[in-house]
Amino acid sequence: MKQGTQGSAGTTGEAAAGATRYRVPAQPAAGEADRCRDTAAGPAGGDGGGSARGEHTHGEPVLPRPRPAVQRSSVRGQVLAALRTALVTGDLRPGEVYSGPVLAERFGVSATPVREAMQQLAQEGAVEVVPNRGFRVVERSARELAELAEVRALIEVPVMLRLARTVPPERWAGLRPLAEATVRAASSGCRATYAEADRAFHSAVLALAGNRQLVGVAEELHRRAQWPLVGGGAPGGGSRAELIADAHEHTALLDALIAGDLDVVRSLVGEHFNGAE
Repeated sequence: MKQGTQGSAGTTGEAAAGATRYRVPAQPAAGEADRCRDTAAGPAGGDGGGSARGEHTHGEPVLPRPRPAVQRSSVRGQVLAALRTALVTGDLRPGEVYSGPVLAERFGVSATPVREAMQQLAQEGAVEVVPNRGFRVVERSARELAELAEVRALIEVPVMLRLARTVPPERWAGLRPLAEATVRAASSGCRATYAEADRAFHSAVLALAGNRQLVGVAEELHRRAQWPLVGGGAPGGGSRAELIADAHEHTALLDALIAGDLDVVRSLVGEHFNGAE
């Protein structure tokens, strides 16, 4: 799709004191307002947190201290969700290096769940390990974005067209709440909220094929396509108007699927992925 992040990417070592705050959700199902609250106050915590032996933190971007503290249950999952949100919104900036201890202090947890979450992101290709320093947010180019869009289209378009011929209208109608949820998320202007709703809709469509491996691969590609570009640019633009237009493509596609209009479905799917994030 077209969502993403706008902002300027800092070079490693620059302070990010003016960056938008982000925080770990107080519970796994944090709402839109919590994830996208724009706090004007500056970062708390003085020099940005302590360091651990073997991790260099000098000059690392200063991060805001989140509140409230993370619940102790499913800490790693909450930290991972918060970091993924920060990637989408650009609060974790491409090219910057972040250490486990500094992030841990901001989240109010030990460094272990933060490192585990960052290792997961490294496996997904969102960050790379920098020995004795921490993790650098990967810088993506417009070419990589285009390649991801092409691969997504190669996987999803044929499946959607096959499903359009075989899935009965009532099953498509059951996806209406998810399509409408993308419109509400887009209207909120929160890219992280829209990213989640967008993935949920696409995953639900592909799930009708009954292939869990397909859904897993497609969702991973989709998530990678939502990370910010080099320079902090938003994939596909990412303005509120563009998010809303993208979301309405979901509802139009669903209308065509329910009506069984294959020509319209083919046209809408092609347009949707031509502008994929």
